[in-house]
Amino acid sequence: MKLKLDENGNVVLADGKPVYIHDDGKEIPFDAGAAMQKIAQLNGEAKSHREAREAAEVLAKKFEGIEDPAAALKALQTIKNLDDKKLIDAGEAEKVKAELAAAYEGRLKGKDEELSKLQGQLHTELIGGSFSRSKTIAEKLAIPADIAQSFFGQRFKVEDGKVVAYDSNGSKLYSRVKPGELAGFDEALETLIDSYPHKDSILKSSGSSGSGSGGNTGGGGSSSAKSLADCKTDAERVAYLQANTK
Repeated sequence: MKLKLDENGNVVLADGKPVYIHDDGKEIPFDAGAAMQKIAQLNGEAKSHREAREAAEVLAKKFEGIEDPAAALKALQTIKNLDDKKLIDAGEAEKVKAELAAAYEGRLKGKDEELSKLQGQLHTELIGGSFSRSKTIAEKLAIPADIAQSFFGQRFKVEDGKVVAYDSNGSKLYSRVKPGELAGFDEALETLIDSYPHKDSILKSSGSSGSGSGGNTGGGGSSSAKSLADCKTDAERVAYLQANTK
């Protein structure tokens, strides 16, 4: 990444911000103010984590000398059972507790299944909705949103109620427009498209379909189209992509 300079060697500005040229050739203004604000935020989070760790260490010191926590907890439970003997003996208390625990676990399992179902619905809505509403897909891709999702959908996850993108190495994609923040959906999708080795087959044609779409239309493959621009239906586009992206 380097500064963009004009013919006189002066730094090029955009909206008062210096423009940097990234390794892939993209030119993006650097918002120093936003970057400093993000650094201050991260420093504050780091301080909170440090204070929480120190508090945990102080609490842990109170339990120094207890080599077997399980045995200590069992002893405390035994004492409590003896106190409860005024109503029922310790053995009966354990039986009642086991029955209550079983009933609670049954209800908890049902809640977990319901939560899992709701999370699945949220995942489908957030990611599927992001693809269907994507400006990048509408303006740049020659394939519909559902096919784009079938190709790139596995790179997106829902975390803390937000759609987060990951690259092929499993690392989160961060914004180059807003340093320190995760990339928004369209910015992340554009980055994934740029790194896709067959991106020319899914991008909209920038010219006419004359010289670029003619040629060999024969053969025994699943698609006879020369380019994606020649495909007229979704079925033809899917067949073309399956034949040319293996």
